Amino acid sequence: MLMSDAQTPKPSAPPAIPKASLKDSDNLTMFRRLFVEHGRKHLASYVFAIALMSVGAGATAYSAYLLKPVLNGLIEGERFKELRMMAWIVFGLFALRGISTYCASVIMSRAGNAIIAAAQSRLFNHLLRQDMRFYNGRHSTDFITRLVYAPNGVRDTIQALITSIGRDVLTLAGLAVVMFLQDPQLALIAVSVVPAAAFILSRTVGRMRKFIRRTYAGATQIMETMQETVQGARIVKSFNLEETMRTRMALNIREVEKSSNRVAAGLAISSPVADTLAGLAIGAVIFYGSYRVTIEQADAGSFFSFVAAMLMAYDPARRLARLRLDVQNGLTSARLMYEVLDAPAAEAQVEGLPKLDVAHGRIVVENVDFRYRPDEAVLAGFNLVVKPNQTTALVGPSGGGKSTIIALLQRFYAPESGRILIDGADIAQVDLHSLRAKIAFVSQDVFLFNGSIRDNIALGRPGAGDEEIFAAARKAHAHDFICGFSTGYETSVGEQGAQLSGGQKQRIAIARAILKDAPILLLDEPTAALDSESEREVQKALDELRIGRTTLVVAHRLQTIINADTIVVIEGGRAAEAGSHEQLMALGGVYRTFFASQFGDSVETFKEPASARP
Repeated sequence: MLMSDAQTPKPSAPPAIPKASLKDSDNLTMFRRLFVEHGRKHLASYVFAIALMSVGAGATAYSAYLLKPVLNGLIEGERFKELRMMAWIVFGLFALRGISTYCASVIMSRAGNAIIAAAQSRLFNHLLRQDMRFYNGRHSTDFITRLVYAPNGVRDTIQALITSIGRDVLTLAGLAVVMFLQDPQLALIAVSVVPAAAFILSRTVGRMRKFIRRTYAGATQIMETMQETVQGARIVKSFNLEETMRTRMALNIREVEKSSNRVAAGLAISSPVADTLAGLAIGAVIFYGSYRVTIEQADAGSFFSFVAAMLMAYDPARRLARLRLDVQNGLTSARLMYEVLDAPAAEAQVEGLPKLDVAHGRIVVENVDFRYRPDEAVLAGFNLVVKPNQTTALVGPSGGGKSTIIALLQRFYAPESGRILIDGADIAQVDLHSLRAKIAFVSQDVFLFNGSIRDNIALGRPGAGDEEIFAAARKAHAHDFICGFSTGYETSVGEQGAQLSGGQKQRIAIARAILKDAPILLLDEPTAALDSESEREVQKALDELRIGRTTLVVAHRLQTIINADTIVVIEGGRAAEAGSHEQLMALGGVYRTFFASQFGDSVETFKEPASARP
């Protein structure tokens, strides 16, 4: 069921992804869920595949049954002509089994690949509907592991069961019929070992579960270490951390190796168990059967047909013996996926909510309380008014809640109490997509997607033409340096913009925001990490961007916001002072103290030129 914002959980620590139960009693529930949500869509394909596999199973069983007349014909001699016909029949049966097996395999593979694709899409779409709190405290590689590997468990579990039913169970059943038809007493001896095999293998499953999960956890750690080593390569080399990262990776690899070895040992245990018990059964059958043929003059053809059927039954019986182990492996993977899917989607689309219409861009924050952790209030009864077509700056010490206000305006989080209004509309009661469509956001930590410069600017308004992209780049003072590259707008930015300087990345981000052409502009310390020359260029771009827009800017460097229409000092989760630069300096309060800490106690009120405006 879709959740409205009123139903969204109160801010707290990042919600833990629920750990799926590992009890045997839950396996049937998981099987049912897998078939209902994934297998049922491909029911026709699976039924057809089972039908084809049943043809192969019938061919195998009938081949074993034909050995009786073949052997008796060899003994009697005069039936040699019949044997030539039987030879062709056996050839046809095996050819039929091969063709049916091939067709069933292709059908199963296509259905399985479709299941993986659908599961990955569903998982990714669900992640997109989570809010920022869901991602906090989790490494991205955890989601990557679940997205890449977990859907395979859905396919493997379904296909293991379908294959076991269509191929192994039917083949075993057919051969069992042949065995009981040929000699019921020997058949009872042969199947007497089944309970012992089932008991031994069932004891292995419980021990495997934790090692299967450790393998996935270790794979996540390997990916995490690799990602951090590549993305933090400069820090790794600057601080001589190669040995640290090498040690960390070695420990992760070793953990995966140990867990994988335990899983492999658990899966492999089916072979010695099956071989030992099968050898016991076969030996008993041969001993008793040979006695009956030689002493009691039993039918030799029936005996050898029985032995052939029993030997043919060995492989499907062994596969069925390890079915539970294989299924447990798949279920563990599937549970990793469902642990994410079962987490409520905090940003699930709520039907029927009105779209936000921004006519002026007046923002009002009323008595907002917010905390990231239960015992640490960030905002307490916070109030703020951002006037239309003006620039409002938020200043204050780090951790005071300035960036949190930017996040709350975009509904990355929901406040504990209070509300935020845009032109009188409560943003918690409007369509989320329409809210974010009215806001352009530029942050200090610019994120560029892998692709060209053109691609990254175009993300501001998908479908924009080249001239619109070029015009946005000119306004962002980025066109000249872009054209300086040999491939111009087709220049690759690299992973997270690694091929560009900080100032270049920032201006591309501003061009993206200009192209979006939203009436509300949020700036979160957009020049904090830039050198003075890059800052001047970015400030020029910001001047272009803020024209005709309601602008809210967060800044630590006060020289960048001196010309803001209103400056709000945030202290202790509240707005301590508000006014223009001159008014706050004349007030001689918190702002003047904060300003003096950056420029000295003797600083006088001054006005910077327009190029310095935020």
